[in-house]
Order: sequence, then structure tokens, then C-alpha cells
Amino acid sequence: MIKAHVIEHLRFALEAQLATAQAAAKTAHDAATHEENIAENKYDTLGLEAAYLAQGQAERVNSCHLSIVEFEKVFKEPASNKIAIGSLVCVSDDDENLKWYFIGPLSGGLTVTIKQQLVYVLTPHSPLGMQLMNKQQEDEFSFTIANKSHQLYIEQIL
Repeated sequence: MIKAHVIEHLRFALEAQLATAQAAAKTAHDAATHEENIAENKYDTLGLEAAYLAQGQAERVNSCHLSIVEFEKVFKEPASNKIAIGSLVCVSDDDENLKWYFIGPLSGGLTVTIKQQLVYVLTPHSPLGMQLMNKQQEDEFSFTIANKSHQLYIEQIL
């Protein structure tokens, strides 16, 4: 896995999220300001509901902008021998299945695919992200998912 490729894919994914959020915000704003949504009586709340949706979509756009800004800072960080925000980490489990994680400042749950390999974005606030922070290559640790404990091994840190 080449970290520069992961960073480029993450940039594209974050930009795609922003574009989707902007389109949704524009649609919500247009609905909120459309003349058909003007209240005809005090019980007509369609315009108010559309305004709330537009506000939420605008906040989503701001969140996407913040993610891009924060990731750009992280992308410039030098690699470390300990897992930190900005690390690309390969972890194996009991069955020697490999998974790749990028420790990001935000946008946990985002995934990108590089040469048929999924890379998951984890934040340091997620349960697995907390476990990974400050670990080094070849460290082993136990992680519990759905009341089942798994032994995980850190194969590589980029």
C-alpha cells in the first residue's frame, strides 16, 4: 500500500462528500424559499420544515469543509513509528485477515478502495481508534466486538 495513493483517494472522497452536501443544501434552500412553501395558515409548517432542512444541510456543508481543512493538515505530517493521526495502519486478526486503517481527524467511517483493498478512516475517538493510538509496529492487543474478543496485530505503519 502506498500512502500517497491513499491520501489522493481520501482527497477525492472528501471532495465528493462536499459536492454532494452542496447539492443537497442548494436543493433544500430552493425548497425553503419556493413560493409554494409559504404558509397559508398557522398550521401550515411545510416552509418551516424546509427551512430546518436547509439549515441542517448548510451545517453539513460546513462540516465537509472542516474535514477537508483538517485532513490537509494531517496529510502534511511526517510518518511516525507510533500510530497517530495521519497514520496508515495495516492490522491483522486471529485468522491473518489484513485490514487497512487511516487514522483521520474527522470523517470516521469513510472508506476508499485502492486496488480492490478497502481503507477505513478511523478517528482517535472511535473504540478501535483509541486502541490503536500510540501503538507500534508488531504490537499485539485485544479488541472486543459484539462480546467477542479478537487478538489484533499491527503489521505495518506508514
